Amino acid sequence: MHPIRHPRNVVVIGGAFVIVAALYALGAVPLGYNIEWAGVTMLAALGIAMSLMAYILIAGSSRD
Repeated sequence: MHPIRHPRNVVVIGGAFVIVAALYALGAVPLGYNIEWAGVTMLAALGIAMSLMAYILIAGSSRD
């Protein structure tokens, strides 16, 4: 079985994007940048969408 085929690993896929969004939001102010909230929102939404898509692909695939 491929290691990514376990549904538990889907959380890691989506969580990576959400963590990047949090780092993007929290790291902007100390570095002297303005927070671009649209970018934070889109990265978080991308994480949710990637998790959902990966779970659907895993759940719908054959178990070979």
